[in-house]
Amino acid sequence: MDWSPTIDAADGPVYEGIVEALDRDIASGRLRRGQRLPTHRALARTLGVDLTTVTRAYNEARRRGLTDARVGQGTFVAESRSRPVRATAGIAIDLSMNLPPQPIEADLEGRISRGLATLQRDHGLSEFLNYQYAGGSDADRSTAAQWLRRRVRTSEADRLLVAPGTQTTLTALLLATTSPGDVVLVDRLTYPGFKTAAAALGVRLVGVEADGEGMIPEALAEAAQRHRAKAVYLIPTMHNPTMLTIGTKRREDLAATIRRCDLLLFEDDAYGCLDPKAQPIAVLIPERSYLAVSLSKCITPGLRVSFLLTPDRAAAAALANAIRTVAQMPVPLMVALVVRWLIDGSADAIVSAITAEAAARQRLAAKALSGYNYHAHPKGLHVWLALPPAWTRAEFAAHIQRQGLAVVTSDSFSVDDHPEHAIRIALGAARSRSDLVVALDLLTTALRSPTYASRIV
Repeated sequence: MDWSPTIDAADGPVYEGIVEALDRDIASGRLRRGQRLPTHRALARTLGVDLTTVTRAYNEARRRGLTDARVGQGTFVAESRSRPVRATAGIAIDLSMNLPPQPIEADLEGRISRGLATLQRDHGLSEFLNYQYAGGSDADRSTAAQWLRRRVRTSEADRLLVAPGTQTTLTALLLATTSPGDVVLVDRLTYPGFKTAAAALGVRLVGVEADGEGMIPEALAEAAQRHRAKAVYLIPTMHNPTMLTIGTKRREDLAATIRRCDLLLFEDDAYGCLDPKAQPIAVLIPERSYLAVSLSKCITPGLRVSFLLTPDRAAAAALANAIRTVAQMPVPLMVALVVRWLIDGSADAIVSAITAEAAARQRLAAKALSGYNYHAHPKGLHVWLALPPAWTRAEFAAHIQRQGLAVVTSDSFSVDDHPEHAIRIALGAARSRSDLVVALDLLTTALRSPTYASRIV
């Protein structure tokens, strides 16, 4: 409440000076996430300006995502610098998209601005505005391989590609290694983007049984033989959507089965950076593994930069050609920015801030969902919640949507006609922790009202 901005009136209108001072003090740590700011009148008195100037400044700060206004409580430093994305009409809080939260500590906008300015100063932006090699330059791949080697000991630059996002990578991977009619084995619930890519290329996905530890190796071997499968697609860490992280012993057993059945492994490491102690299965069988490492879930999806570790140089060359066919190349300017972050430690700082925020949101979810049947990970971005039998999935999703809340039902992830009776709740998609608390309250209110379902016509 005792914050007083330092303003240089010569730089422009006073209200803009207030906003810029607010931005600087948040970046420097002088103002903390969730800290209450002076009232409009109090700040106007302190600065000796009229009330409308402060009101205009606070409105502009809120528009930029610097502050949150809470009815009856006042104005607070925002918990996140992210701004709400354009949502479906009638949706106030959209928890359907699995996004990383953007806490102020990550300083993503500031790092982007400073990083681009540094690139322009050191190189000039024109260097990054031309066509480049589809899999990234030698220097870019070397930096990425070194960064990955801390948790993927088999990472080598000549087997690694810099790719334009994991969705493009998975599509290119199927294009390069499979033919229409080939079978790829997957969990019975799996990432919808992989389902879409497989359908577009005529690849058939077959679900394999799992237990509480993940895909069952014996079931994998039986399915591989019965369907003459080409590959298996797995998300071993913070599985989307079930949130399961496969343990070390099961990973070893799966690796042995994949090798024995002569399968290729497509490993989706979308969430691995949030749990770096979880060793990818690809490390155990690098000679037959394609490991897709995404930055979308641990930094931000808008950069469209990911990494793909292939079995050997020949496989890397084939995948580079496939990436060129699908998307030409990753965006050179974004790759240059990410590579700089990998070198100067910014990437690690962002991942650390997002991981801490994800953990805080998981604690909020655990408190709200206490007593319900759900699966989560302490640092995960989503929760997998079983629905009470009184609700159908469609009815529940439609009911909470009428309350302004969107989630995803298990139908979107299913590769057969028997999905679990559950929904995925993307905790990171909420703009702030306070929004998440509101969303969870709406959700649990609906869960406590199963009799409502019987009245739906």
